[in-house]
Amino acid sequence: MAAHPHGHTHDPAALRSVRAPRGVRWLLGVLVVLLLAAALAGVASTWPTGARPGAAPTATTFVGEEVVHGRVEGVRQDRCPGTSEDRLPDGEIPAVVDCPHAAVRLNDGPGAGSTVEVPVPALIARGGLERGDAVTLSLFPATAGQPAVYAWNDFDRRFPLALAVGLFAVLTVAVAGRRGVAALVGLGVGGAAVLGYVVPSLLEGNSPVVVALSASVAVMGVVLYTTHGVSTRTTAAYLGTVAGLGATALLAHAAVDATQLRGLDDEDSYTVSLLAGGVDLRGFVLAGVVIAALGSLNDVTITQASAVWEVRAHDPAARFATLLRSGMRVGRDHLASTVYTVAFAYAGAALPTLLLIELYERPLGQVLTSGAVAEEVVRTVVAGAALALAVPFTTALAAAAIGAGTRVEGTRVEGTRVDGAAAGPGEAPGAEGLS
Repeated sequence: MAAHPHGHTHDPAALRSVRAPRGVRWLLGVLVVLLLAAALAGVASTWPTGARPGAAPTATTFVGEEVVHGRVEGVRQDRCPGTSEDRLPDGEIPAVVDCPHAAVRLNDGPGAGSTVEVPVPALIARGGLERGDAVTLSLFPATAGQPAVYAWNDFDRRFPLALAVGLFAVLTVAVAGRRGVAALVGLGVGGAAVLGYVVPSLLEGNSPVVVALSASVAVMGVVLYTTHGVSTRTTAAYLGTVAGLGATALLAHAAVDATQLRGLDDEDSYTVSLLAGGVDLRGFVLAGVVIAALGSLNDVTITQASAVWEVRAHDPAARFATLLRSGMRVGRDHLASTVYTVAFAYAGAALPTLLLIELYERPLGQVLTSGAVAEEVVRTVVAGAALALAVPFTTALAAAAIGAGTRVEGTRVEGTRVDGAAAGPGEAPGAEGLS
């Protein structure tokens, strides 16, 4: 069997050597413009206004509550009467339990420089709380007849998280160069879209399908063209991604309804349902499935488009059928690896839930059909099905676009110019961009 390209490494000179027909480029370009226009119209019609009908009048924090930062100077153990929160697995409430307290020196806030003592949840202390740990406390201001009160809030993770993000950014740029910078920019755009538009829009009760698809289509347009450049190859990948997103939305909508997922299977979701009023949490589940599929869809579609382009560049006689067969060889391998990658990612996210269910010793059938696990199963199945549809669609679209393409004169491919003359020593590839 002839060798075929695989993965994400492609010869830039080879890819630059193929240009799609002008009519094809115009047609695909018009489709992209229409899709982006529809996405922007969807965003405009569901843009959050700040009004949340039915939302609870109180926020998640008490009026005047302030979060302050500090560092643990010591931990001591007390013995306290047990409460309902200390209930044992057999239902019994112990008479006496450990009550750890931490002495925390405050770094900011009204009491900066002073040391306060706060009770710490026993689970936090057992998990490891030591002298020198950076933590955050909740400060409840003094009221009539009551002094200010400090309470445990969380660990202060700002520095380690900033270090991890910085290391990730440096490695990405060091390995991928300008494309790494573009990828980071795209990642920032995606994060801003989710936090600034998707979440507040869903909280206002807007259609989850419209919100998720509008945001995803618009964001992927920015991400793909910023990272991979404006070209017919990128356009084929973009259209394949959009088709995959459409399939994801349809499949997710059907699966969420059929499996009766309500998004109420963990404490955070329950809290959201209380504070968000009449918002249907099924919309959050559906939107989450669509947005979660973005990365894997982008991965396979850009690889498929690049694979087809590379085959055409190295085989000028290749036409649609040959390009489709060669591209699908890559696609089948890539699809198989991506599907189990997605499955393991979701399994990892659901691991705490799986551990809890295992401790309850429930039958496997009940475990798989429980709300929390069923949600991860739906995510995996829908993402896998969307990938299975996106791979042949993108491959066929790329093969059709480039199958009748013309090679750019003067571009070197493996030491031979397209016009048949041997490339001279040090002769650079043509300046034509990938089309």
